[in-house]
Amino acid sequence: MNTVAVILAAGKGARMGSDLPKALHKVAHATLLEHALRAVETLEPEKTVVVVGHEGEMVALEAQRINEEAIIAKQKKQLGTAHAVSMAKEALSGFKGDILVLYADTPFISGETMKAIRDARATSDLVVLGFEAKDPVRYGRLVTNGDRLERIVEFKDASEEERTITLCNSGVMAGPAPLLFSLIEEIDNQNASGEYYLTDCVAHAHARGKITCVVTCDEKETLGVNSRQDLAIAEIAFQERARLEHMENGVSLVAPETVYFAFDTVIGRDSVVEQYVVFGPGATIETAAHVKAFCHIEGAHVSEGAIIGPFARLRPGAELGEQVRVGNFVEIKNSMIGDGAKINHLSYVGDAEVGANANIGAGSVTCNYDGVMKHKTMIGEAAFVGSNTMMVAPVTIGKRAITASGSVVTKDVPEGALALARAPQENKLGMARKLMNILKKRKQKNI
Repeated sequence: MNTVAVILAAGKGARMGSDLPKALHKVAHATLLEHALRAVETLEPEKTVVVVGHEGEMVALEAQRINEEAIIAKQKKQLGTAHAVSMAKEALSGFKGDILVLYADTPFISGETMKAIRDARATSDLVVLGFEAKDPVRYGRLVTNGDRLERIVEFKDASEEERTITLCNSGVMAGPAPLLFSLIEEIDNQNASGEYYLTDCVAHAHARGKITCVVTCDEKETLGVNSRQDLAIAEIAFQERARLEHMENGVSLVAPETVYFAFDTVIGRDSVVEQYVVFGPGATIETAAHVKAFCHIEGAHVSEGAIIGPFARLRPGAELGEQVRVGNFVEIKNSMIGDGAKINHLSYVGDAEVGANANIGAGSVTCNYDGVMKHKTMIGEAAFVGSNTMMVAPVTIGKRAITASGSVVTKDVPEGALALARAPQENKLGMARKLMNILKKRKQKNI
């Protein structure tokens, strides 16, 4: 059966206390909407419709950044979930397959759970995703009779008896498009909130003699984000899951609770990540690499066997070859570092290419920015850059060349050459004592 995903992302999120639409708040460096869109990709839906409302243009841009084929449907007035789904009807005109309704603010529904919902459609007309809640609080309750789901009751409208039910509604629903849109037409807003509830589809379907059922998942998957507190809880939930997944995939985390991952972090097996490492978006660490404590890695690729840190920062565009050594207080940005190269301490390498087995000494800087333009530094294979070398780009240091410590290199250094680019030292005998006496007298006058 062909499936279309309809993701509801029209909410303003007043409880967030933000000018930003709720769907655009981030967990693990990705918007809630991005989490939902990427999760639904596992189903390979025929189409994906995103229903936008508050600040709809911003939400639509984000949706189409992630999935350029996403169809945008607009809900001008937020009149409830059933009304929101009905906004997708025009975009799905003539579609006879299944609709899976998801929510941008419930971003952790897994691909496996979505497939279970799709499979359940083989024997049921309408499928609802539910969960057993430890504390049902204000969730809607699923009223069942054996294997059949009879109706969903929102907390505000539930009786005291119905509120004792612990099987709760996630909001996720699946059914054939013609049936779902037909049921929505029967729904009214005669309830405590004055809204058109998608959940009312179940009672109407049951009244028609349709088969409705519940698929359950872990409560953690159904975590909804409606406030800043919820956002923080969602971040914690994501990080806990990510840590477990990486360890299950063969990554050693020395202190798992201190490591923070982005939504797309990739780490190869037999790698080691020490304490207080933060991964931003776009970080890939290959097999048997070692990331030492207090590193920040974003938009970077680290090859097999490399050692990073402690206290290193890899910025977007950093490409590190195999067995590279990057030490403490080193920053690398938009640079290719060849296999076996070493940048062990207190250096900045930006907009550069560093050849295999080159060595860059402490305190060295590629001076890549002239205030207007960025310029490139080329460092050849097996070159030795002495400590405190300033390389004023654009500049090339040839293979096996050496720069003397403290040099300011403004001209290309030929292959195998030694570059001496510093002012000659002059010693004035006895001047140190005279200078100190002069300075002390000046100090006394100023007191």
